[in-house]
Amino acid sequence: MVAAAVLLVAGLAGWWFGGSPAPAPPLRVTSSAPDALVTVHVAGEVAAPGLVEVPPGARVADAVSAAGGLLESADATGLNLAAPVVDGQQVVVRAVGELPSDGADGAGPVHLNTASASDLERIAGVGPVLAARIVEHRETNGPFVVVEDLLDVSGIGEAKLSAMRDGVVVP
Repeated sequence: MVAAAVLLVAGLAGWWFGGSPAPAPPLRVTSSAPDALVTVHVAGEVAAPGLVEVPPGARVADAVSAAGGLLESADATGLNLAAPVVDGQQVVVRAVGELPSDGADGAGPVHLNTASASDLERIAGVGPVLAARIVEHRETNGPFVVVEDLLDVSGIGEAKLSAMRDGVVVP
């Protein structure tokens, strides 16, 4: 009888002290925000001009495709289809023979993201070498987001930017 009591006490003590703790609830990992889409305004000679949404890291070609693709009248020679797009960017697809509306006709400021090297030479203080650097920077790093991004181009400092500021815009 003593042995039975000892076994009963030992069993209760083991159950009381030796029970395994309840497992922790599983950890749910969720993203606080889903991958936001990038909104791009595609205008001009595309099937469905307007706002399109593309995933982050998309290229101009993706935005044009999301706008229904190029029309037969489109002149894609002025587009860098491989350039990455940024949220809020405008991509303008001109018609063959259409004069650019980026100031290249001398009527206004030059749009940094669409201007050719020769268009950029109209800006005060920009010659062929600097214009080529601006185009190369844009093609390598993507479109300019603000005019101050020109400071990242070799040969452009605060003084040069100040002289150029009135002649350029970033759409």
